[in-house]
Amino acid sequence: MRNPVDVLIRRVDPEVPIPAYGHPGDAGADLVTTEAVELAPGERAVLPTGVSIALPDGYAAFVHPRSGLAARCGVALVNAPGTVDAGYRGEIKVIVVNLDPRESVRFERFDRIAQLVVQQVEKVRFHEVAELPGSARAEGGFGSTGGHAAVDGTTGGNRYASVVSDREGQ
Repeated sequence: MRNPVDVLIRRVDPEVPIPAYGHPGDAGADLVTTEAVELAPGERAVLPTGVSIALPDGYAAFVHPRSGLAARCGVALVNAPGTVDAGYRGEIKVIVVNLDPRESVRFERFDRIAQLVVQQVEKVRFHEVAELPGSARAEGGFGSTGGHAAVDGTTGGNRYASVVSDREGQ
């Protein structure tokens, strides 16, 4: 196990809890909102977290959605994952949207709204070329590997069923 990365944090709101990991081994530390808000269906808001951070060079933090909010309330992050660059020193804010078509969702002060994942990132140099080298994927994108009924034209969405059946007969 690697040693934790030291990150400086400043409370913009003096009462806000420091982001913390819910369980050992969790990748994301919980971010809370410092404002109460109610979102009608389809409505979005920029929620403050009450903290700002100073990441070491070579790191970035990524604001990810909370799966429980998505599953139970239809809450998503508009720009997920949001990126916090190493040089940013302002308050971390989270853009949430209520995707539930019927129900409003309410957030109270200090409700958990997102999770912060800190990762080491590489700096790259771009080299312009006339042609890129070939690959097995080439220019295939946007669902080119299939795996969904809307892409495959199947009713069950399982493009692998015939492969499994063929292998069973071998």
